[in-house]
Amino acid sequence: MSPTLLFSFVIGYFVLLLAVAWYTSRGSNNESFFIGNRNSNWMLVAFGMIGTSLSGVTFVSVPGGVGTGNFYYFQVVIGYLFGYAVIAFVLIPLYYRMNLTSIYTYLEQRFGINAHKAGAFFFILSRTVGATARLYLVIIVLQIFILDKLGVPFIVTALVILLMILLYTFEGGVKTIIYTDTLQTTGMLVGLVVCIVVIIKALGTDFSGALSMMNEKGYTRIFNWDVNSGSFALKHIIGGMFIAIAMTGLDQEMMQKNISVKTLKDSQKNIMTFTTVLMVVNFLFLVLGGVLYLYAGSKGINAQPDDLFPTIALSEEFSGLIGVIFIIALISALFPSVDGAITSLTSCFCIDILGLNKSSASEKEKKRTRLKVHFTFAFVFFVLVLIFKAINDKLIIDFILKFAGITYGPLLGLFAFGILTKRKLNEKLIWAVCIIAPLIAMGIDILSSPEWYEKKLHVSIGLNDISAAIFNGYKIGYELILINGLITFIGLWSISKKESAGPVYAAK
Repeated sequence: MSPTLLFSFVIGYFVLLLAVAWYTSRGSNNESFFIGNRNSNWMLVAFGMIGTSLSGVTFVSVPGGVGTGNFYYFQVVIGYLFGYAVIAFVLIPLYYRMNLTSIYTYLEQRFGINAHKAGAFFFILSRTVGATARLYLVIIVLQIFILDKLGVPFIVTALVILLMILLYTFEGGVKTIIYTDTLQTTGMLVGLVVCIVVIIKALGTDFSGALSMMNEKGYTRIFNWDVNSGSFALKHIIGGMFIAIAMTGLDQEMMQKNISVKTLKDSQKNIMTFTTVLMVVNFLFLVLGGVLYLYAGSKGINAQPDDLFPTIALSEEFSGLIGVIFIIALISALFPSVDGAITSLTSCFCIDILGLNKSSASEKEKKRTRLKVHFTFAFVFFVLVLIFKAINDKLIIDFILKFAGITYGPLLGLFAFGILTKRKLNEKLIWAVCIIAPLIAMGIDILSSPEWYEKKLHVSIGLNDISAAIFNGYKIGYELILINGLITFIGLWSISKKESAGPVYAAK
């Protein structure tokens, strides 16, 4: 199928999103932008969150990682289950009882303004870099397989896609995103299932036969019991649990949608339903990876992990239909992660940094400020995408989870300290702890895996002998976020003292 025709489907899909945005944003105001007027349908939120959680990175990188990592990623997904249970029964009740618009307001009520600003800052840093990394991955796929053939420069592609996202989010905010995410999650999941079915058929077998073939290749191994490995089962499960807590439960983007649901009970049903479906969908992505590698092996296809899926889906071996489905599914995976990120970053900056919810300004002035912030974040995304293009890294999911382990640690430590202790912090030293703790965690991680950083930074660190002497082959994996959170917790304890009044607990 011609690149022009494929791109026309992208434009058509975008027009559909605009129509949904126009319909849902009618009569919108600042409250509907930030929290959807607290009247969102929990089933729509749960379904739409699947697309937000998975994103284009999952769509491309998780299948691509099966070739070297088998189904080990599912260990992380098992950890998610425990993490989401903590969110549903510990954090969500806290947010509802305090009637929060921004979840970081809790930190101010518990510890003061510095804790509030620190929490908001680390969310903004984490979500900005993580979301732009996801955005870059999808843009580069569209660029290589479609737009390069049309003579469109990468910089133009990035700019146009961001403008498209801005057009359907700047007015309706959360209220609009809940509906567009539902549409996009549907597109992504339909695309996932169709691609699996078509590729299995091309292998000349059925689902059970494909599983048997994957098993023979060793792809279906889920648990890794090598203690020194970065993908050791317990490290992945524990890391997955705390990644879920931090990247969902302590993340304004994800919680902004949850607290837009009318009642606490519905919000909890949303989280647990979302968790169940998410586990099934992630398993299907791993199955997709397995059949992609089987097909690639049978046809002698050699591609980088993140390029494998698009290389096969857009090849001449398949009909034009599978190419269209792949492209629609890919952008369906892209938009929920980016539109929600820009909206939540706007909300966080306006409420937590600027204090717009406490301002005496008129509704019109608040909206003007909100729009300026919204467009500024879009510009920041654009710049960071160009930086990722210059770095040109592959299998980007490793980078995202590594970066999350470093930047979400202070959030994990702050919330844990607030919920689990009755101590008061020295406000003047909160920022120092929250900056030093991630640096210590990153230093430990560098000592554990100097070769990973050498590969990413393209420089020789020269710490291999020291690493071998200290860690004896042990590699820190996704448990980095827990290590970081513990360092932050210990640092906060060192600057704390007892207080007579207890903390605001998650549930009575």
